[in-house]
Amino acid sequence: MKKISLALLAIFCSSVTSFAQDFQGMAVYESKTSTSDFKARMDGNKDITPEMRKNMEERMKKMFEKTFILNFDKTSSIYKEEEKLEAPGENAGRFRMMSSMMGGGGTYYKNVKEKTYTVDKEFMGKEFLIVDSLPKLKWKMTGETKKIGDYTCFKATAIKPVDASDFRNARLKKEEEAKKEGEAKKGEEAKKEEGSKERRGGFMMSEIDMPKEVEITAWYCPEIPINQGPEGYWGLPGLILEVNDGKTVIMCSKLVMNSKDKVEIKAPKGGKVVKQKEFDEIVVKKMEEMREQWQSQGGNRGGVRMVH
Repeated sequence: MKKISLALLAIFCSSVTSFAQDFQGMAVYESKTSTSDFKARMDGNKDITPEMRKNMEERMKKMFEKTFILNFDKTSSIYKEEEKLEAPGENAGRFRMMSSMMGGGGTYYKNVKEKTYTVDKEFMGKEFLIVDSLPKLKWKMTGETKKIGDYTCFKATAIKPVDASDFRNARLKKEEEAKKEGEAKKGEEAKKEEGSKERRGGFMMSEIDMPKEVEITAWYCPEIPINQGPEGYWGLPGLILEVNDGKTVIMCSKLVMNSKDKVEIKAPKGGKVVKQKEFDEIVVKKMEEMREQWQSQGGNRGGVRMVH
């Protein structure tokens, strides 16, 4: 282990001296969130027609597969979803909201020197500016290596808290667990929720489980000695080129160093300033209100639909 540490230190030091003081880099990341549990549950739902299934899978693909651009210098970075033409229609706003809850939308700025981040989010037609401290991840170095493109990367693991407003972490409970909890519910509310589920061919909120924390695996590159990575990931002696939390994989597909075209790296502005916990509470409360409204209307309008 000592030999590995010395080798890492040597790579890190030689890389630092080769970088110009005003260098800048750009990395393209492909993010893909698994939908296998949702698809498996669809297989067992006789109310879902082949056409409905096809539409659902197309929408899931748009929400769960995204491309992001990370522009970085020695101390700061901005991480933003690649802009795509938005499909017209009355559900465009709702789709933007759901897409945002799946990790897209807005600009994620982080300053590793000050250990802070700023991200602008739109929710229910309102602009929010989340300003908070970067999560302190206790990385465990394994010494394991693998190649990502032309770069040798090292493996590290950590336990990461989950933001309640990040629905990429939503897991469907096992059918027997969901059924047991469903049977425990009493009164008209349970009947309405079940009826709404049957009419829409979707999933009840009681079937969704949001973990408090997840184990993540990261692969970082000491050849690029930057304490940066996609989203809120940071804290390793090299640029993070891949992150896997068990459900979402974020993989670097392109890396450009010291391009002639420089990008201004600065924090977004505008919107109501809140802490991450405050924003999470706003989202969870509103989603619960929408769920109750949806149930009271028999599931015909509005509401929470994890698959639609």
